[in-house]
Amino acid sequence: MENKAQVKTSKFLSLVLRHKPEEAGITLSEAGWCPVAALLKGCAAHGHPLTREELEGVVEGNDKKRFQFSDDGKLIRAVQGHSVQVNLKYEPSMPPEVLYHGTATSSLSSIKRTGLIKGRRQQVHLSGDSVTARKVGMRHGSPIVIPVSAGEMYKDGILFYHTPNGVWLVDEVPRKYLQFDSLLWSP
Repeated sequence: MENKAQVKTSKFLSLVLRHKPEEAGITLSEAGWCPVAALLKGCAAHGHPLTREELEGVVEGNDKKRFQFSDDGKLIRAVQGHSVQVNLKYEPSMPPEVLYHGTATSSLSSIKRTGLIKGRRQQVHLSGDSVTARKVGMRHGSPIVIPVSAGEMYKDGILFYHTPNGVWLVDEVPRKYLQFDSLLWSP
């Protein structure tokens, strides 16, 4: 479990490793990696001093497992959620028959018109279970969970990618695959 300092650090790391690397004076590789030494130096230079041990604590303690180290521990990256262009090089994976998308009820009418689109992120994020999707939706307001016919999408040739922290990524979810008749509401 993260403490307040770890949450603050995690939010800053999400910002620089997913959206604005320039906020820490770092550059991401094509696959989203940054040398740990450069990240630590950049964080310190931009008012967010952090030791290697503190960084490891944030990576290990993050309940959403948003970050990963390379096998040799010299590089770090966010595992998904980028708005900057990166190619995470995940292999396509066969999803379960149903995945779930958590969002705010205020977004439902737009989703009914357009389906799920990636917006600022590179891909749409889906959860493997409704409980996780509900938690995601709660971050945006009163939550709603939309079941997605992922197995049908896959059979129709749409590619899915499964991240190390269990999030399913897809470029978009057309309306016809959204199970609006089976919406799940938060109690």
